[in-house]
Amino acid sequence: MNKKSFQPILPHQPSLLILGSLPGDMSIQLNQYYGHPRNRFWKIIFDIFKGEYQEDYILRKQFAENNKIAIWDVAQSAYRDGSLDTAIKDEIPNDINAFIIENPNIKKVIFNGKKAEQMYLKYFPKLENITYHSLPSTSPANANYSYNKLISVWSEVILNSKN
Repeated sequence: MNKKSFQPILPHQPSLLILGSLPGDMSIQLNQYYGHPRNRFWKIIFDIFKGEYQEDYILRKQFAENNKIAIWDVAQSAYRDGSLDTAIKDEIPNDINAFIIENPNIKKVIFNGKKAEQMYLKYFPKLENITYHSLPSTSPANANYSYNKLISVWSEVILNSKN
């Protein structure tokens, strides 16, 4: 089944870009980034930036924007049965590097999972003056990482301005 990504969440002068691979079925159905109720992405972002967690998607997007976080997916579209990243085939990428260049305050790119990083590196060279980090996926399919371990790894990278 051919699936498409969403428009990016783009705050004014973002400093951080978080890249996923492609929205899963539940996210597509809800028309929300990280919409699956067991995906830990939004809880992690609220915890790291000391916000009160919100279920309302509009408030989630506002929180990301207020914290200068842009969110997008590497794949503009791809063929995928189900929601697992391992099932992504024949992807067509979004123009990630043009997006970064058009938003010069972005200094850090985080890949939410290995598949996002692999797809990015398949299509784009790393840009100078940008630090890149591949972090464990927040997906419920990533059972290897507890919530506390995810929070630890994600906050170390996001809050450390030197990397």
